[in-house]
Amino acid sequence: MKVLVMDNVSAEGLAPLLSQKNIEVVLGEKMTEEELVYVIGEYDALIVRSATRVTARVIEAAKKLKVIGRAGVGVDNIDVEAATNKGILVVNAPDGNTIAATEHTIAMMLALARNIPQAAAKVKEGVWDKKSFIGVELRGKVLGIIGLGRIGSAVAKRAQALEMKVIAYDPYITEEKAEGLGIKLMPLPELFRSADFITIHVPKTKDTYHLIDDHAFSLMKEGVRIINCARGGVIDEEALYRAMKSGKVAGAAMDVFEKEPNLDSPLLELPNFIATPHLGASTIEAQLSVARDVAEEISAALRGEIVRNSVNIPQISVQAYSKIGPYLGLAERLGRFMAQLVRGRVRKAEITYSGEVFSQEVSPLTTAFLKGLLDPVLQEAVSFVNAPILARNRGIQVLQSVDGGAEGYANLISVRVVSDQEEKTVAGTLFGKSDARIVMIDGYRIDVQPEGHLLYVPHIDKPRIIGPVGVLIGEKNVNIAFMQVGRKDRGGRAVMMLSVDAPIPQETLEEIKKVDGVLDVRMISI
Repeated sequence: MKVLVMDNVSAEGLAPLLSQKNIEVVLGEKMTEEELVYVIGEYDALIVRSATRVTARVIEAAKKLKVIGRAGVGVDNIDVEAATNKGILVVNAPDGNTIAATEHTIAMMLALARNIPQAAAKVKEGVWDKKSFIGVELRGKVLGIIGLGRIGSAVAKRAQALEMKVIAYDPYITEEKAEGLGIKLMPLPELFRSADFITIHVPKTKDTYHLIDDHAFSLMKEGVRIINCARGGVIDEEALYRAMKSGKVAGAAMDVFEKEPNLDSPLLELPNFIATPHLGASTIEAQLSVARDVAEEISAALRGEIVRNSVNIPQISVQAYSKIGPYLGLAERLGRFMAQLVRGRVRKAEITYSGEVFSQEVSPLTTAFLKGLLDPVLQEAVSFVNAPILARNRGIQVLQSVDGGAEGYANLISVRVVSDQEEKTVAGTLFGKSDARIVMIDGYRIDVQPEGHLLYVPHIDKPRIIGPVGVLIGEKNVNIAFMQVGRKDRGGRAVMMLSVDAPIPQETLEEIKKVDGVLDVRMISI
């Protein structure tokens, strides 16, 4: 078997593959898509970092490819859906860069506190200036961590060793788990008001995009310091610039930007701003670790063994997969739908499978649902392997059951999710072999394809609601693809679902909420 390795993946880390007698490892040069399409047909496995894009066209040309490995966490450069559709396993190395990213965060925080880059630059210019760079100590300061995943928890541990008081916001971590780490959980506004330093460790999603904006800065202490070594776009960089110019923010350190590379940001003009070019995972040890981890995964996959970090295909027998395989995508989409429908910290998820097809093992379907539920909100990579563990670590009680009745459908997946704020139920099925549909929301019958951009509008069943909502959306030049209304009683509560061609701006959502009779509005993207 032949393995193509791209992007200068650490040769030392490839030892698990090089030691296999029946595996030939080829170190490839930088290739265009056309060049990769031309050669990929002869390979059984492909390993990349971030430079090589594994597009649908490349995957289509792969005649023998069994597995694609990403030497790192993110798989944005791999068309996972195309790989899944072709039965190609996609694996990554989610743990290899944890220490590197953690230490970079601590380094940025220390550099920010003591003005190290600025002072070093002055010395190199031949200026011995002690008065301009008075710093602050970390001991006794309050560190606010947004996101307590692998990296956030590791940062907390090191900050505590520096005698900092650590507080955190993470809606998917229980208070018991946080207390075990010596961390106090609190709502985000309270964290903003309390923290001397704030560090971000969440993914960029619809909910976290520009999470730190003008309003957030207005809540913060005077002289707060901000660190972001997670994802660009979580901080509104224009708002940060304004907060730093006003003096509200005493300093900021960023390893990531909304657009990269970024060499013309006005932030770079500020003397109290520190930046590095996305170096969070750039250590010799991390690069060796992710290479070794992905090489072990590729080797196991080629031997037909279980892999630990699959991002697209659960472990399931051929017999069971032939029955429930088509429902894996539906289950994951129901999870993604619920992740954006339910507000608050999820406490419980109950999944009920109804119909003859679910006489087979249904645990992979539950795992697929959990992957969809957690993936949009966690910084760490969520796979079919680790989704149940991540749910358990966040105190989410998961219950699954199988019954015979399907409420008028041949097969039905019903989900009930309970958070600390509300409870929601959704049911879905397949029409034909692959046409996924949501057929019920909170007991209201509906018929919605769980894909694209969806607008959920619970309201009172009365005239002059649908029209004004449509007008507000049209004013933003967003097209409505279809609209469905589900109701139980005339004049009672009802649910409106709209499919739109683009996300609705937040200000328009706020205007929709003001329409007489509208009870709520939620934008859902799948």
